[in-house]
Amino acid sequence: MEKERHVLVVFPHPDDEAFGVSGTIASYTQNGTPVTYACLTLGEMGRNMGNPPFATRESLSHIRKKELQDAANILGITDLRMLGYRDKTVEFENEEVLASHMSAIIKDVNPSLVITFYPGYSVHPDHDACGAAVIRAVKEMPAENRPKVHCVAFSHNCEEEIGQADIVNHVAAYANQKLAAIKAHVSQTQLMVSQTAINLENQDPEVIARFHYERFWTYPF
Repeated sequence: MEKERHVLVVFPHPDDEAFGVSGTIASYTQNGTPVTYACLTLGEMGRNMGNPPFATRESLSHIRKKELQDAANILGITDLRMLGYRDKTVEFENEEVLASHMSAIIKDVNPSLVITFYPGYSVHPDHDACGAAVIRAVKEMPAENRPKVHCVAFSHNCEEEIGQADIVNHVAAYANQKLAAIKAHVSQTQLMVSQTAINLENQDPEVIARFHYERFWTYPF
């Protein structure tokens, strides 16, 4: 992995950072690279309430906020910004206004690398809207000042349409932190995390590949 001045991660939901990016985040923070995570919402419209349920629709945002803070601590993120947008409505935000908000954060953080979702290839409308706003914000910068943007994509057609990921980070050394970050999002992951841990212990090839390698597409401006 290239040495970065500062990494800015922008996703819409608590736990978006845990699954496909947490090993990369942990590798940066452990190497002394500051990481800012700007999380647009508190995931208050999430369907999972724990098992057995320990949250209500009214309390879920508070619980997910605490889970997000716990995951950030596990990954060594010291600059966690919760931006106050509402879950499942990011796609309806004015893109120009949202991009302006992203521009302000980029100007403040001055990252050399931004990690976000690849617009159009990230399955969830909030993911795509978040990525589109970040891309617009970076595109409006003078070319010589733009940070690199590495995007997460996982729609079925992503490789067919944008090719294979050009960045694949080997993050096996951070698998324990990755699993701990996923576990921190208890309300959302409690049902699957035990089986994941068993599969990891049993060296399940599919789970090993998912845990040990994280892939990104460099956005072509």
